[in-house]
Amino acid sequence: MDMHSVDPVVLGTSGVTAADVVAVARGGARVELSEEAVTALAAARGIVDALAAKPDPVYGVSTGFGALATRHISQELRGRLQRNIVRSHAAGMGPRVEREVVRALMFLRLKTVCSGHTGVRPEVAQTMADVLNAGITPVVHEYGSLGCSGDLAPLSHCALTLMGEGEAEGPDGAVRPAGELLAAHGIAPVELREKEGLALLNGTDGMLGMLVMALADLELLYKSADVTAALTLEALLGTDKVLAPELHAIRPHPGQAASAANMLAVLKGSGLTGHHQEGAPRVQDAYSVRCAPQVAGAGRDTMAHARTVAERELASAVDNPVVLPGGTSRSSEAESGGGRVESNGNFHGAPVAYVLDFLAIAAADLASIAERRTDRLLDKNRSHGLPPFLADDAGVDSGLMIAQYTQAALVSEMKRLAVPASADSIPSSAMQEDHVSMGWSAARKLRAAVDNLTRVLAVELYAATRAIELREGLTPAPASRAVLEAVRKAGVEGPGPDRFLAPDLAAADTFVRQGRLVAAVEPVTGPLA
Repeated sequence: MDMHSVDPVVLGTSGVTAADVVAVARGGARVELSEEAVTALAAARGIVDALAAKPDPVYGVSTGFGALATRHISQELRGRLQRNIVRSHAAGMGPRVEREVVRALMFLRLKTVCSGHTGVRPEVAQTMADVLNAGITPVVHEYGSLGCSGDLAPLSHCALTLMGEGEAEGPDGAVRPAGELLAAHGIAPVELREKEGLALLNGTDGMLGMLVMALADLELLYKSADVTAALTLEALLGTDKVLAPELHAIRPHPGQAASAANMLAVLKGSGLTGHHQEGAPRVQDAYSVRCAPQVAGAGRDTMAHARTVAERELASAVDNPVVLPGGTSRSSEAESGGGRVESNGNFHGAPVAYVLDFLAIAAADLASIAERRTDRLLDKNRSHGLPPFLADDAGVDSGLMIAQYTQAALVSEMKRLAVPASADSIPSSAMQEDHVSMGWSAARKLRAAVDNLTRVLAVELYAATRAIELREGLTPAPASRAVLEAVRKAGVEGPGPDRFLAPDLAAADTFVRQGRLVAAVEPVTGPLA
């Protein structure tokens, strides 16, 4: 990661954008606190300090946590209380979570801290920014979040680093004790005060960060899927008449219209489409070809809903309890002269968990229809004149037979990953936290699904480009020719005798993953929707 290679992201009190999250998580953008944020932090801290000085117990300030919230904590034990919640909650297990996920997690927690609703001191917020800017990434483990009361264990491992404890990865990729890394970058460990330990742990930041990055990846992949579907339609000598705008206008789903328009743009000028009445005539193409815009479009509309949820969450301040300025309320837990601290349930991850699961379902279906199209290209009985398995000398050569096996295995795995995590709940904390969202789990499996979808589309691309090249005497569309030229330059070889296929498939995967497939067609088609 090239740290600070993009413009800095300045945090205020009103949330961040999806682009901000991606810039920090993936681009290494520098994070800065605005004067507005520092003022809000100080004001909220003043409210917490005033409440801490009073004899009345206030949750998160002068009490225990969760099922232990009934104990009033004396002033001399409150610093220890805040340290202890971080240490005890940093209980994750399993493999390490990816660096970009941890950076998104830290950045989004800092976003909420800067809202002025958490009571964290400005110097703690600045330390959070300093750790991000130094390229220090806490070691966070796969398991430890139920998606309610926030992503507790993952956030605790991040907070532990702020205290100079636990392990973290430096900008060089080496894992070292967090205290050593902080010292090497001139960052002083924080000494937590009332409410700060709890405020650093209690958010849906991990699942939200993964949602934002998945949406960024899926936006590219849905465009890529429109391109591969068009290439397959062309290779199968299908008809593009089903893509006519007037057909999609009478069922006005926005995503469907966008996908159809993309496919039509890719196919413009093709000499392969429209031959479906020749040889063995067919009235209609198979569903996997003809209904490609309807399936991809439904996924696009699912993304639009998920994006709305993400934008709301990015504008939110998720903590419990929260600091509110001025006034009183009938549900008020505690008040100071300038504000109050109140408990709430905003940490529940259900809104995010649902759309994470919905996206995994849509991704699995997109992969499924792409695999069916690929299979048609390889089946001599359904490919309308192509050789079996697109082999050079079928029987001696197996062609792409096992490439489709690999694709089928990926699709099968994606169907398992589409089983909703958010339909589950398991009680914890002595039944105080008796219903949870499992949003972190939904996010983790969506990341795996997005990864596999990329591979599935790469296999379709590999098969479709080979099939088009085997249609001798027919001229593909200009956009298709641009793809063929770009993909061959990328190291994905064309038709010929059997060879070691894994390198070709890996090159096709990289080609799709890096956005080069979409980049290859857009100079011809214009920007895809």
